[in-house]
Amino acid sequence: MTGLALLVPAVTASANSKQFTTVEAPGELLDGSPGQALDEIDDLGADAIRIQLSWAGLAPNSSATRAPSFNATDPNAYSGWERYDAAVDGARERGLKVQITIGGAAPRWATPKHDGLTRPDPTAFGKFATAVGRHFGSKVSWWSIWNEPNLGKFLKPIASNQSATVYRNLYLKAYSGLRSAGVRAPILVGELAPIGNSIRDVGTIRPLQFLRSMLCLDKNYRRAKGTRCAKLPTQGLAIHPYSTKAGPFLTPPVDNLTIGVLPRATEALDKAARAGAIAARTPLYVTEFGVQSYPDKRTGVPLDVQSDYRSIAEYIAYSNSRVKSFSQYLLRDDDDDTGGNRYGAFESGLFLFKGRKPKPSLYSFRLPLVVIANRGSTTRATLWGLVRPGKQARRGGSVTLEYADGSGAWKRIGSQRYSSSGYFKRAVATKKGRKFRVLWTAPDGTKYTGPRTVARAAAPTA
Repeated sequence: MTGLALLVPAVTASANSKQFTTVEAPGELLDGSPGQALDEIDDLGADAIRIQLSWAGLAPNSSATRAPSFNATDPNAYSGWERYDAAVDGARERGLKVQITIGGAAPRWATPKHDGLTRPDPTAFGKFATAVGRHFGSKVSWWSIWNEPNLGKFLKPIASNQSATVYRNLYLKAYSGLRSAGVRAPILVGELAPIGNSIRDVGTIRPLQFLRSMLCLDKNYRRAKGTRCAKLPTQGLAIHPYSTKAGPFLTPPVDNLTIGVLPRATEALDKAARAGAIAARTPLYVTEFGVQSYPDKRTGVPLDVQSDYRSIAEYIAYSNSRVKSFSQYLLRDDDDDTGGNRYGAFESGLFLFKGRKPKPSLYSFRLPLVVIANRGSTTRATLWGLVRPGKQARRGGSVTLEYADGSGAWKRIGSQRYSSSGYFKRAVATKKGRKFRVLWTAPDGTKYTGPRTVARAAAPTA
C-alpha cells in the first residue's frame, strides 16, 4: 500500500545523530563459531552486538533443587563461559562493542518452587552478577539486567504485579554486584516487553505499569502509599518496542510501548524523575527490535513492507534525542517450522532461514531511507536516510538518490552529502505511488543499492 502521509514525528534539532545500533544473533553468535556472523554484522556497519547470558546456563548443578556449596562470586566456580567468550572477544577484535543482558532462567535451587522462574533469590543473583563482572570486566560496554521481566514466562509471579517487586530486588543486587566487581560501564534497567496481555501465569504486564510498580509509584506517578523505595540507580531504561502488523502506525492502549508511541517512554521517565524515583533525563535504549515478516503470514508483513517499517522505526528512534541505541533482532530468521509450531518464532531477520536468502531489509539496514510527506502537500516530501556509520562511512561522503513512477525506469534526482554520522535529508517532489532509492559507492569502490522505498501511511492488509 502506498500513501502520501507518513504519520511519524518530523526530524527536529533534538534528533540524536550519535545513536548506535546493536545486532542480535543468538543462534549464530553463541554456537562457538561466531566468526561469519560477526563479519556480516561488522560489514553491515553496525556498532555493537547484544548477548543474553543465562544464569542457569553457567551455574553449577543448576537442575538440582538444593544449592551446591561454592564461591558464587568466583568466575571459576561456573562453567560454560567459552561460547560467550568467543562472541565477546570476536566482536572486540572487529571493533564492535558488546552489550550483555544478565538474566534467567535461574538455577532451580535459586527459586523456592524449583522452577527457575518464581522469585529467584536476589542475593544469589547478585553474587552471580559479581562473577560475571569479574569475568568480562571492561570488555562489555553496556550491561542490563534480566530479559523481559514483565513477561510471565521469564519471571513470576505476575499476579498483582508482584514480579515488579521481585525484579527490583534482583536488579539492585545485580547492580551492586557488578559495581563491586569493578564494572564502570552503564547498567540499564528494564529490557521490557512491549504489549500487555492477561494470559494467566505466563502473560505480560503492561510495560509502563510494570515500570511504575518497580519504581514504587502509583498510576499518577506519585509515591505509592506504604512504600519506601530509594531512587533507583541506573544509567538508562532498556525496552523492546515490537509492534503488530500495523508496524510503526500502531497506537496501543495506555501503558503499552510500541515503536510508534516511543515518546510514552521518555514521558514516563520524566514523571518518575519528578517523583524522585529515578535520575532526571534518564536515557532510553532500544535494545531489542525487529519487524516480523513473511513467510509468517499470520503475524508478519511482506518483505518490502518489513524493509520500510524497519527504516521508519529507526527514523522514529533517531527523532528522539533521549534514545541512545537502536536494535536489529535478528540477523537471520529463526527456523520457521521449529518443533512443528509453524511460524512460532521470530521471522524478523535480515536473511530468510531457508537458504539464508537476503531480504530487502538487509539492504535497507545498510542504507535506510524514509519518505516523509510534507504536511498538507501531496506533491512535496522529504527523504531521510542513513549510510550506516560503519568504518567506511564515518568520514562522510555522498549518495545518489533516484525515483521511479509505476513500472518506469529509475531516474536520477541528484547526489546528496552525508555527514560523518551518516545521516542526510533531501527535499523532493513526489506523487502517489512514486518510489525512491539510494545508491552508495563505498570508499573501497564497492557499490551498494538500497531497496525501493515508498511513503507508507497504514498497515498492509493480508
